[in-house]
Amino acid sequence: MPDLRNLDLNLLVILQHLLEERSISAVARRLNLSQPAVSNALRRLRVAMDDPLFVRSGQGMQPTPLAERLAEPVGEALSLLTHMLDFRDAFDPTVGSRRFRVAMSDVGEIHFMPRLVGLCAARAPNVRIDTVRLVEAELRREMEAGRIDLAVGAFENLGGGIFQRMLFRQGYLTLYRHGHPTAGPDMDLAAFIRARHLVVSRAQPYGQVNDALERAGVVLAQHFSVPHFGAVPYILAENDLLATVPQKLAQDVATRFGLNTLVPPVPVSQLQTNLFWPRRFHRDAANQWLRELIVANFAS
Repeated sequence: MPDLRNLDLNLLVILQHLLEERSISAVARRLNLSQPAVSNALRRLRVAMDDPLFVRSGQGMQPTPLAERLAEPVGEALSLLTHMLDFRDAFDPTVGSRRFRVAMSDVGEIHFMPRLVGLCAARAPNVRIDTVRLVEAELRREMEAGRIDLAVGAFENLGGGIFQRMLFRQGYLTLYRHGHPTAGPDMDLAAFIRARHLVVSRAQPYGQVNDALERAGVVLAQHFSVPHFGAVPYILAENDLLATVPQKLAQDVATRFGLNTLVPPVPVSQLQTNLFWPRRFHRDAANQWLRELIVANFAS
C-alpha cells in the first residue's frame, strides 16, 4: 500500500466512482471530466497500488480482488471526510431535497410505501423514494457500492459493513374469501391440506412458508402459483383458494379485498423484519432522518 503522503486523495474519488460505474466514460460524465483525465487517474492508481485494479471484460471493467477489498474502506473514508468538511451537516426535511433508493420486497412495498409516501408528502415535500428489488447477494454489493440507501425486510447474510436495527417480528396468516365453502377459523389440518392453495413460488425472503406447507403434506406442484405476493388478494377475492402470507400483509389487504384470515394449522417460523443501511451512510444526516422516520412509524 502506498504512503498516504504520496497519494493524491482525489484519486480515491475516482476509484470510488470506478467501483460503482465500472466504466471510464460513465465516470467522466458523472464527474464532468474528460475520459483521458479519468484514464490517467486510473493509471496513477495502478502505479500507487501496484495492482491493475480493473480488467476489461464483456461486462465492462471488472474489479480485481484488491479493488473489491478497497471498496468499503474507501467509501467509508470518503464519507467521513465529506461529513468533516460539511458544516451544514443537518437535514431539514421541510426544505431539503433527496431521492432515496430503498430495497424492499413486494410485501414491503405493500406495507411500508403507502404510509411512507403520505409521511413524505406531509413532512418532506422534496423527498422521493425509489424502491428496488434485489436478491441478497446483489443487494449486498449495491449497498457496499453506495447505490442503495436503505433496505427493509427479512434479509439475511448482508455481511459486514452493514448496520441493522430490528423493526418487528411477525408470523403468518392464511387468507380466504368470504363464503369459502370449507375455510374458517377452526379449519383443521386435514381440511387445510385438501383445500386448493395459491402458492407464491418466489417467496424470498419468505420462502420458509412453502417449506412448512410441503412438510405438512401440501403438494405445491398441484396448486396454482404466482411469483410474487402483490397479485394474491386480487386472485383470492374471486376464487375459493387459500394463501398463507406474512401477517402484516394479510392485515393490510383483508378488509380492502373482502377477505378473512385464519391461523394456519401448520407451524411456520416467525419472520424478523430489519432496517439495514451501509456503514458509509451511517452519519449521513438525510439517511438518519429517513431511518428515524421508519423506526418511529413501523417499529414494534
